[in-house]
Amino acid sequence: MKKNKMKACKICNRLYEGEKCPECGSAEASESFKGKVIILKPEESEIAQKMKLKKKGVYAIKTK
Repeated sequence: MKKNKMKACKICNRLYEGEKCPECGSAEASESFKGKVIILKPEESEIAQKMKLKKKGVYAIKTK
């Protein structure tokens, strides 16, 4: 069984598996990223505000 690798969207930094980003629909992705952050309540999160994230999800801190 082949394990899918997580990809980071180069547009919105969302981490996902598959062909296209579920957040913005972009196919521009990188398998190389640094760190990840899980946002549960973006409206209350200082990190989400600094990263300009409006939706909950798993995001890369930095894509390469």
